[in-house]
Amino acid sequence: MDSRKRIEELRQIINYHSHRYYVEDNPEISDYEYDKLYHELLELENQNPHLITPDSPTQRVGGQAGDAFSKVVHEVKMESLMDVFSIEELYDFDRRVREGLGSDQPEYIVEKKIDGLSVSLEYENGLFVRGSTRGDGVVGEDVTQNLRTIRSIPLRLHMEQGMVLPYLEVRGEVFMSKKDFLELNERQEALGQKVFANPRNAAAGSLRQLEPSITASRKLDIYVFNIQRVEGVYFKTHSESLEFLKSLGFKTSPDYKHCQFMDQVVEEVKALGELRGSLPYETDGAVIKVNHLDQRARLGSTSKAPRWAVAYKYPPEEKKTRLKDIVIQVGRTGALTPNAVLEPVRLAGTTVSRATLHNEDFIKERDIRIGDMVWVRKAGEIIPEVIGVDFSARPENTQPYTMPDQCPVCGAPAVREEQEAVKRCTGIECPARLFRSLVHFASRDAMNIEGLGPALVELLLAKDLIKGIADLYTLHEKREQLMALERMGAKSVDNLLTSIERSKDNDLSRLLFGLGIRHIGLRAAQLAAEHFKTMEAIMEASQEEIQKVPEFGEKMAESLESFMHQEQTRHTLELLKSRGVNMTSKVTRNTQGKFSGMTFVLTGTLPSFSRSEAAAMIEERGGKVSGSVSKKTTYVLAGSEAGSKLDKAVQLGITIIDEEEFLRMCNG
Repeated sequence: MDSRKRIEELRQIINYHSHRYYVEDNPEISDYEYDKLYHELLELENQNPHLITPDSPTQRVGGQAGDAFSKVVHEVKMESLMDVFSIEELYDFDRRVREGLGSDQPEYIVEKKIDGLSVSLEYENGLFVRGSTRGDGVVGEDVTQNLRTIRSIPLRLHMEQGMVLPYLEVRGEVFMSKKDFLELNERQEALGQKVFANPRNAAAGSLRQLEPSITASRKLDIYVFNIQRVEGVYFKTHSESLEFLKSLGFKTSPDYKHCQFMDQVVEEVKALGELRGSLPYETDGAVIKVNHLDQRARLGSTSKAPRWAVAYKYPPEEKKTRLKDIVIQVGRTGALTPNAVLEPVRLAGTTVSRATLHNEDFIKERDIRIGDMVWVRKAGEIIPEVIGVDFSARPENTQPYTMPDQCPVCGAPAVREEQEAVKRCTGIECPARLFRSLVHFASRDAMNIEGLGPALVELLLAKDLIKGIADLYTLHEKREQLMALERMGAKSVDNLLTSIERSKDNDLSRLLFGLGIRHIGLRAAQLAAEHFKTMEAIMEASQEEIQKVPEFGEKMAESLESFMHQEQTRHTLELLKSRGVNMTSKVTRNTQGKFSGMTFVLTGTLPSFSRSEAAAMIEERGGKVSGSVSKKTTYVLAGSEAGSKLDKAVQLGITIIDEEEFLRMCNG
């Protein structure tokens, strides 16, 4: 491939991954892979300077400000560092520094390169006034309110009496510890929300939340490593400035090393490489900086990076070991995740004996089998993962691996949906997924148990106060134990118990939806409850009979029948019934109402109430609600962000109404 074509190809690849990394906070490749691509492009452009264009990724610092936050122009450019990947390149850097300084001898500071999100913090007369992201180095995003939630950022500097500090701007790295990252992903997975690829990704996504309370819940931290601008004080060296920042109350670069010679720098870089796997935060390299600030000024910067500093990037460590077994872990959403049991191997500072295999497709694509010699690395330097197989070392008579069809925890059927990469347990009593089942059961559109949110569910399970959904209706017997829980006073406990008691009288449709059956949403639960009238009738219905429910298809009928015939389901429903939970439909269709004979289709988001509330209003007045638009549709009630249903209504000439017109119809 000629240089021009390869340069264009690299620019397209790098621009794509830059957008994923800086704008979407959702990288697809590792930093190391990205850096290698970038340096290949840089080398080709250096060899062919006539091919350099102003829009090349090498001609800017990187990243760009998003549109969700107001822009901040950095008075002092937040430069990126030149990366090096070998010890030889470190000595080349030292040679360039010495040549630039002439007879002066440089000293170096070596700092850990913490992998997070770079930010600027501005202070006026000791008070924190503004914080912003790096963005492209010249323009960033104002994230002041979110940064205020980070407890390690001082809102008022610890200044000695009489100290005058009119203005200070510092640069730091916002990050998430490995422990907090793993806990966050566990919570996200339990609630069926997005999990993050690595701590850097999690920190960036958390800092750029539109709601500061979400940022506050993410346990972000910061290390400050540079003074960008300052008035009222002067320093000779970088190490002096770090000690000054520490005295003001900042968390500064941890355990930095002062080195007189490059040989000492190399020793420290190697030592950090051995240490980094055991650190509580993620590091992807070491930063080497000239210590004397006047020497930095003489060395200056290129258009992209300072000449007085480099970042040494560690390659991801990969080791080969034997795959002894594959075991299945069941997550809180019921997801079955295959994990490799390995012959222990030392990797990135820790001994690894388990590694993730992600999902069924991952195993099949790489043809991973029990007994294989496999390559292992730590994704994001934290989570061990199997990345490939040494087929030349494969033993005879190995067999392709197949995922189980039953949950290994509770024995219920494990099912994989077409659009998903994982199989999930369907057992309502499965201990592994009980947390998620309880959160859904108590939710607003289900049994609507006020006060029973995820945090309290977690606490009830941890204290062994409940072991299943039906146990919620025995909590009135444990009032004293509930009052002993953190943040649960008498009033909170009584409100909770009242809400639980009230939920017993809910309509059958709410209970049916609250059971969390695949393919059975709120509308389907309402239709099934109205059609069969009792839970007993639903439990005894065949798939063919269930398919007669309006708007039910084969998948919905198959899922409902299968769920109702599980032993766990029948046991839970028997307990709920014995504890007074209503098992019948209370809906009586009004055949004489003003909407009698009319069919409505709901689409989009309504300003004042949910679609389920609108559906109830229609049915109270004798109308029907359908999930699809047809020639039989009377009205389409459309809210904001209405989709294909609105388009089809226009094509068929169906009357379209908004919420205001709908309310007039209801009241008139």
